[in-house]
Amino acid sequence: MDQHADANTQLWKWIQKLNEVGCALSSEKNRARLLERILLSARELTSADAGTLYILEPDHVLRFAIVQNDSLRISLGGTSEPVGERFPLIRLYRDNGEPNEHMVVAWAVLHDQIVNIPDAYDAQGFDFSGTRRFDASTGYRSRSFLTIPMKNHEGEIIAVLQLLNKKSQGQVVAFDTVDEAIAGSLASQAAIALTNQRLIEELRHLFDSFVQVIARGIDAKSPHTGTHCRRVPDATLLLAEAASRSQLATLANFNPTDEDYYEIRISAWLHDCGKIITPHHIMEKSTKLQGLFDRIELISARFEILQRDLKIQYLQACLDAERKGVADPSYLQALEQHYQTACAQLEQDLALIRHCNTGQEFTPDAVIERIQALAQQKWRNLLGHTRPLLEADEVENLSVRRGTLNARERKIMEDHMVVTLDMLDQLPFPKYLKNVPEYAGGHHERMDGRGYPKGLTREQMSVPARIMGIADVFEALTAPERPYKQPMPLSQALSIMQRMVEDQHLDPDLFEVFVKDKVYLAYAKRHLHPSQIDVDHWPLEATAS
Repeated sequence: MDQHADANTQLWKWIQKLNEVGCALSSEKNRARLLERILLSARELTSADAGTLYILEPDHVLRFAIVQNDSLRISLGGTSEPVGERFPLIRLYRDNGEPNEHMVVAWAVLHDQIVNIPDAYDAQGFDFSGTRRFDASTGYRSRSFLTIPMKNHEGEIIAVLQLLNKKSQGQVVAFDTVDEAIAGSLASQAAIALTNQRLIEELRHLFDSFVQVIARGIDAKSPHTGTHCRRVPDATLLLAEAASRSQLATLANFNPTDEDYYEIRISAWLHDCGKIITPHHIMEKSTKLQGLFDRIELISARFEILQRDLKIQYLQACLDAERKGVADPSYLQALEQHYQTACAQLEQDLALIRHCNTGQEFTPDAVIERIQALAQQKWRNLLGHTRPLLEADEVENLSVRRGTLNARERKIMEDHMVVTLDMLDQLPFPKYLKNVPEYAGGHHERMDGRGYPKGLTREQMSVPARIMGIADVFEALTAPERPYKQPMPLSQALSIMQRMVEDQHLDPDLFEVFVKDKVYLAYAKRHLHPSQIDVDHWPLEATAS
């Protein structure tokens, strides 16, 4: 009766332990820790001194994933030192295509059977020469082996669990049928946990790839935005990592986990997804007069016609003077001087318009006033119709203060944020990605509430959203592909960003981290041309002036 009671008690303990292990395996999200936990649990349940976990690779080879040996104090793989190439791959098939049945782990996979060997040195039909060499070099004695194939829910073998040297009362003994049952049960649970984790990883990889395809598609729409959608994630994560290390009181609660970083990264990849519907001609507008083509050449042709008309008028005046007998040298010289002065003025005005058309600099009032004055001048087309030298829409575009987009085009461009939020709000993000719309949708907001699309203030924005605002601006300023400006050096970009901080556009604390932790330099070394890296350290105080 006591023996039965002891057996039942032991059985109950095993069941409890298996349940605990099953729960632990199903909740473990880190693959390295999961593999480690599988082997350690199997050894604990069977009192094995050592063990190995092999992963079956797609090319029919078994790879050592975890190696543990208490007596030799060996722990490789998982969260410990990597296994690396210390142990050779075990092939299921030889070079001639024959099955490799001399290796016990290969045999277990090929035949889908548990192999229980009381003493490897007495085993028949298996090659344990490698085991003997290991023992000779370490002084260890490998004796009892229990090898168990691990199958997923589809019945496919995905790994092999091998336990070594069961210990009982200080002695190495053979594994029994109870050990086979317990280890087999754990192997089944472990295989399901591994499969579920693999499926989750594959789905995540698919999602990541889909997100990146969208971003690359947006970048491909315009060579002028280059790799913006691909670079902003780098700048974002660099700043997020620096912010998590910061001692600033305002960032004391910003302690992102691995999943938080993943959420931030996905948000950064999707921050401009609404540009997928932005008209190509607006994204590609490299000059103020750009449409289907750059209308600066039409304006240039009008100036050529005005110059032609001036020359005709000059020559006609000279001819009239000759006919009237008043063609004295001083009069003709005055006509020529007037002609040359008028031509020089036309060339100067055209040069002004050409320069203004590039949008590389802020357009001051004096230039806009000159453009409006030029619009009052007339020219005559081939049909003899008199037209303004500059049409109303040309004046509007040339009067743009910054960049190349007029007010209507800028509104269309800004609407990409509305579309971004609409797109992201419609996606059924899982709980760990629930903040993606807020993070991605806030990079054009300002600290003073004058940004878009929602007009949020600093207090209404999360730290990741404010981080993304800095990353987006920094990438745009330093990008080498923008058509309306030369690649900007770091010193200039940081000075502009400092003014944006003072103007309550960017977050001051995060910009301080950006500067003091040299986030800008880490990014620059990855993505910028060496000629742009004109500062190694840019102190915050240096921009106060």
